[in-house]
Amino acid sequence: MNIFPRSFKMAGRWLQNIAMAIFLLALLVLGCRLWPHPPLSQGLPFSSVYYDQQGILMRITLANDDRYRLWTPLEEISPLAIKGLLLHEDRWFYFNPGFNPFSLMRGFWQSYVMGGTMQGGSTITMQLARMHWHLNTRTPAGKIMQILRAIQLELSYSKDDILEAYLNYAPFGRNIESIGAASLIYFNQSPRGLTLPEALTLAVLPQSPSSRMNAKSGLPDSRLIQARNRLFVRWQKHYPTDNSQLSLFSLPLALRQPEQMPYIAPHFIEQLRQQTRQWVQTQTRIDTTLDAHLQRLIERQINAFIVRNKSRGINNAAALLVDTRDMGIRALVGSADYYNRRIQGQVNGTNAKRSPGSALKPFIYALGMEQGVLHPMTVLRDVPSAFGAYAPENFDRRFLGPITATDALNFSRNIPAVYVASQLRQPTFYQFLRLSGVANMSSENHYGLSLVLGGGEITMQELAKLYGLLANRGVLQPLRMQKSDTVPATPVRLLSEEASFMTLDMLRQHRRPGDTLAQRPSSLPVYWKTGTSWGFRDAWSVGIFGPYVLVVWEGNFDGRGNNALVGAEAAAPLFFNIIDSIIASYPRLQEPRHPFPEQLKREEICLASGDLPTPWCQQKGKTWFIPGKSPIKVDTVYRPVRLDKATGEVACAPYDESETRVEIFEFWPSDLANVFAQAGLPKRKPPVSRCNNSGIDVSGNPPRITSPLKNTVYTLRQSLQGRDKISFNAVTDADSKTVYWFVDDIYLGSSASKSTIDWHPANNGQYRVRVVDDRGRADSRTVSIQIVN
Repeated sequence: MNIFPRSFKMAGRWLQNIAMAIFLLALLVLGCRLWPHPPLSQGLPFSSVYYDQQGILMRITLANDDRYRLWTPLEEISPLAIKGLLLHEDRWFYFNPGFNPFSLMRGFWQSYVMGGTMQGGSTITMQLARMHWHLNTRTPAGKIMQILRAIQLELSYSKDDILEAYLNYAPFGRNIESIGAASLIYFNQSPRGLTLPEALTLAVLPQSPSSRMNAKSGLPDSRLIQARNRLFVRWQKHYPTDNSQLSLFSLPLALRQPEQMPYIAPHFIEQLRQQTRQWVQTQTRIDTTLDAHLQRLIERQINAFIVRNKSRGINNAAALLVDTRDMGIRALVGSADYYNRRIQGQVNGTNAKRSPGSALKPFIYALGMEQGVLHPMTVLRDVPSAFGAYAPENFDRRFLGPITATDALNFSRNIPAVYVASQLRQPTFYQFLRLSGVANMSSENHYGLSLVLGGGEITMQELAKLYGLLANRGVLQPLRMQKSDTVPATPVRLLSEEASFMTLDMLRQHRRPGDTLAQRPSSLPVYWKTGTSWGFRDAWSVGIFGPYVLVVWEGNFDGRGNNALVGAEAAAPLFFNIIDSIIASYPRLQEPRHPFPEQLKREEICLASGDLPTPWCQQKGKTWFIPGKSPIKVDTVYRPVRLDKATGEVACAPYDESETRVEIFEFWPSDLANVFAQAGLPKRKPPVSRCNNSGIDVSGNPPRITSPLKNTVYTLRQSLQGRDKISFNAVTDADSKTVYWFVDDIYLGSSASKSTIDWHPANNGQYRVRVVDDRGRADSRTVSIQIVN
C-alpha cells in the first residue's frame, strides 16, 4: 500500500529535477544569448568600394589581407541567393543545433569506412566556425572542435546572424570572399539585385571554388555550370519557376574577373584613401563627389593634347575640375598617364607644390580694390620701377606706359602688379594666402614682393579653392571629395562681394587664344588667367566657367624647363579645349545666379587717367566703383592752357580774350612721357609757363558749398542710423554741369549741378568735405559728426 505513494514521490522528484535541469539549461542558453558578444564582423578586414556622385563604380580595393571582401547585411541580400544557398548547403539550417548528426555520420562512413572522397557533413554553422576561428578540420580532433565551436555560435548568435556571417565569410574563387564582393566583381551587381542564374552560381561556388574556376584565367569551368544546373533542377522541385527564368539559364555564363574591374581617377582614389586611412576599414562604401563622365572627358582631351604636342616636348599635364556650388571635385587628373613611369605618372600633380607664375595676380587686384587702392579702370604705370632693392621686369622685357588695371591684369604686366601689392595693408598678399589655407609657406620676409610673380609655391587644389572663392563672391570653402563631407556652418569671407564681382569682370575681358579646337567662342563667359613660372618649368591656365573652376597645369615633375611651357601658348589651348568639350556635352550648362552687389556703382571716367572726367577729356568710359572705398579724383591729364595768339607762348593774366586762345594739352609724368617717346609715339609737350597760374585756364567761379555748414557740429541719432542723413549741396557757375563730392578724399558720388546728394555718416569724428566741379575748381570745409542714442 505504501509503495505507490513512494514511487509517485520519487517520480515527482525526478520530474522536478528534469524540469529544473531544463530550466537551468534554458537559463544558460538565454544567458549565453543575452550576454553581449562582439559582432561576427569584428576583426575582419574589408575592401572599400568607391562610387562617383551618380553611383558609377570607380574602384574596389583589396582588404589588408589581400582579399576582396565586403560586408553585406542579410536584408540586403537577394532572397534567391539565400534560398539557393540553403537548398545547396544546409536545408535543415534553421532546425539543427549547429550540427547535423545524420550528415556527420554519413560523412564519417563515406570518408573513413568506405574510403571514398572526403566528405565533411558540415552545416553552415560549422563552416562559419571553421572560417571564423581558422580551424583545421581534416582530423577527428579538429572536427570535434569545429562542432563545439558551432554550438558556441548557436548559443551566442541568432540563426540570421550566423547566416549573414557565413555569406560574408564564404570564399567565391580567386581571392574573392563574401557574397557582396563576388556579386560586384563577377556580375557588376549588388547582392540585392542578383538574378536566379547569378544567385545559384554563387550558391555552388563556396563548396569547391578552386575546382570550379580555371586556375589560370579565373573563368568559370564547365563543372561550375554543371553544378549550377543541377541545383536549378532541385530548385524547380521546391520553388515555382516561370519561362523567363528558364530562358536565362540558356545564356552563356560570364564572370567578370578582378583584373577587369574599373579603376577610374586613380590619383583621386589614392588621395582619398590617404585622407581616410584611419576610418576606411569601418566604411566599405564611399560615395565621392567625382563625376566619372567628366573625368573621362578631361582625360581624353589631355591624351589628345599630349599626342599633338609631343614634338614640342610637352609630355605631361594635370587638370582639376571643381563645382563651385558645393566645392566638390568633379574630375581630377593627376598626370597625363598614371601608368607611365617615364613621366612619373603616379605622382598626383594636383597635390604637388609648384610655382604659379602669374596665376595669383587676380587676387592682388581683388585685394587692391577691397582696400581702396584702385578700381578696374585705374591707370597704372608700366614703366621701369624699383621697389627698394627689388626691380622687377616684365615677361617680354618691354614697358607699355599707362595701362588700366584691367589690361594690366589680363596682359599679365608684372610691374603694375608689384606696385599694387606694395600698397596692400591688412591683409597683405602674403597674409591673404595664409588665411586662404595655402600651406607650408616660408616667412613673409623670405618672399618679399617676389611672391607676386610666383616666388612662392602652391598646389592646383589650393589654387582651385582660391578661384572658387572668387566664384562664390568672396566666401572661402574647403574642397570636398566625399558626399558626406560637411560644409562649414560659418563660411569664411575673405573678400567682399563687390571686389569679387569686379575681379571677375576684369578676367572676363581676357580674350581667349586663337589656336583652340573650337570654331567660335562659347556664349558662356569664361573668367580666366594664365601663369608661367620662372625657367619655363610650369605652364598654367585657371579660370571659372558656368558652375566650375578648372585648373590646368603642364610641365615635368622633375622640374625640367621647356621654352614651350608658356601659360598662354601651352596651357590655355588645353584649358579651352576642355571647356569647349564640357559645354558641348552639357549644352544647358549655366552660371549659378548671384545677387548683384548692393554697394556697387557704375561711374563715368576719363579713360586716359581713370579719373572723373572734365569737359576736356577726349575719351570717356565706364567703370565699377565702390562708394566710400574706391579711389577716384578729377582728371588732370587733359588741361586747358591759354596761349598768346601772336607768340604761341602761355598767356599770363590779365589777358585780352581777343588776343589769346585756349588749347588742350596732355600733362603726363616724365616717366610715362619717356615710354611714349621710346615707343615712337611722343606726346606734344605742354608749353613752359612763366606765369604764376601756369597758364591753366580755370576761369569762372569755383563751386561754393552751401550744405553742410562750415565748422558745424551735426548731431545724428543712432536709432535712425541708416536713415538719418546730411544733404550736400553747392552753388556752381553756369559752365559747370557736374560736381563730385569727397569726404576725407574718399569719393562719395556725383550729382548734377545745383542738385543734392545724401551722406550717411557711420561714426563720430571730424570730416573734411570737398566738392570739385567738372572743370577742376573746388571748395571744401570741415564738419563734425556726433551720434547719440
